[in-house]
Amino acid sequence: MIMRPGQQLLLPANPLFIWFSLLAALMLNMLPLGRVPWMPDFLALVLVFWSVHQPQRVGIGASFVFGLFMDVHQAALLGQHAWSYTALSFFAITIHRRLLWFTVPSQALQVLPLFAAAHAIELAIRMLSGGVFPGWPLFLAPVIESVLWPLVSVLLLAPQRRAPDRDENRPL
Repeated sequence: MIMRPGQQLLLPANPLFIWFSLLAALMLNMLPLGRVPWMPDFLALVLVFWSVHQPQRVGIGASFVFGLFMDVHQAALLGQHAWSYTALSFFAITIHRRLLWFTVPSQALQVLPLFAAAHAIELAIRMLSGGVFPGWPLFLAPVIESVLWPLVSVLLLAPQRRAPDRDENRPL
């Protein structure tokens, strides 16, 4: 892959770090913070990040399983989160090559429709099953998730960054 000018060469991602970050995001979603409609879905954010950066390791199957975990935890209709996370991962993998050409702030704008679609899928399933509308603040969650995208990008790519002047005898 041809790199953009100024883009830093990254080390390979450690699979243990990938799965640890996904489990940490799952645990963060499971904290009893008084689930309000505008609360960002940290697991969805990390799933999209790894689906974009490591689509061979984190894919649709992992998204489905994590979605089932969230369904069971929140006592939601079984498949509500699983379906939205699966669609989110599918669309993230679909645009991952194009998305990596943008700068990180531009990526945040590009993933905003993905997060909005995932929340719309969850809301549609909830409403079709007879649930109540959680309110208009629900539409703030995708915006907050896309605002958190640059922070998540910096945090999750930090272990892969090389030192700028590590050794003058090695070209990489």
